[in-house]
Amino acid sequence: MNDMNGPRLALVFPGQGAQQPGMGRPWTGRPGWFLVERASEVSGRDVQELLLRADEQQLRRTDNAQLATFVLEMVILTELRQALPAAGRPIVCAGHSLGEYAALVAAGVIGFADGVRLVTARGDAMRAACAARPGAMAVVLGLPADELEGAAAEVRDSGGQVWVANLNSPQQAVLSGEEASVARCAELAGRRGATRVVSIPVGGAFHTPLMAPAAPSLGETLARIELLHGFAPVVANVDARPRRGTDDWRSVLTEQLTAPVRWTESVRVMADELHCDLFVEVGPGRTLTGLARRIAPQVSRLTVSEPGQLPAIPAPVRQAPARSVA
Repeated sequence: MNDMNGPRLALVFPGQGAQQPGMGRPWTGRPGWFLVERASEVSGRDVQELLLRADEQQLRRTDNAQLATFVLEMVILTELRQALPAAGRPIVCAGHSLGEYAALVAAGVIGFADGVRLVTARGDAMRAACAARPGAMAVVLGLPADELEGAAAEVRDSGGQVWVANLNSPQQAVLSGEEASVARCAELAGRRGATRVVSIPVGGAFHTPLMAPAAPSLGETLARIELLHGFAPVVANVDARPRRGTDDWRSVLTEQLTAPVRWTESVRVMADELHCDLFVEVGPGRTLTGLARRIAPQVSRLTVSEPGQLPAIPAPVRQAPARSVA
């Protein structure tokens, strides 16, 4: 890390699945908490209830999980920028699935209120699609993505509906599709050498063609929001390419509903092409930090999910000036 010129910082935001009951409690009373009230006004939902008192079952519901996670990430980002000036002008932003919306706000491409509107519409649309066409998802460990793609193709060739939805690291990917097809593909993955398969309790086939019914409703909201130029690129899930606010994010976000999340490639782009030397994960948990360690171990990593982690940011990092992409 070049301390003299400041870190080449990438902000990364986790998605649905990172949420936990009571995850907002450490942040109550802090300056950034005002965003919770603002989000409640915009969405018409009691976001404070979701962040402070909702139980695991309530937070598992797609619309609740997405709104609560997004708003908490915005609260944390506000606090982070006070402690780490470089977070105000990152080299690049990226988010995993839902986290892409937080990344767009962090990069100045969409405003906070529009972000709330989009996440609310997305969560509602995806919940409706799950109800109409239930699905399942499962994490597969220890098997290269091309091997898992082969297993999924074999199941589809026999009439099943299963796809590789998340390419998270060289040895971790996520299956998504109809429950029986996911189970069949998981069995084939085990025969091909997978070390472990873990079901994800979501009730829907995210990032597959089964989410297509959610696109029209999300598209209506996308048509009404304002896209700004922004001050940093966002690496898109659908193709792992850095995009500015002037790019067609409306079509990208619609495609994201049914396309796989190319997270491994996204991390490599940030590390190798944009030469980032510090990844800061903003939000609950530390999933993306762990993935980054496997994909780009040469890059330094920080996790900010609780206020106590802010003072722990190393002084040379805190005091370094912000940088931006040339």
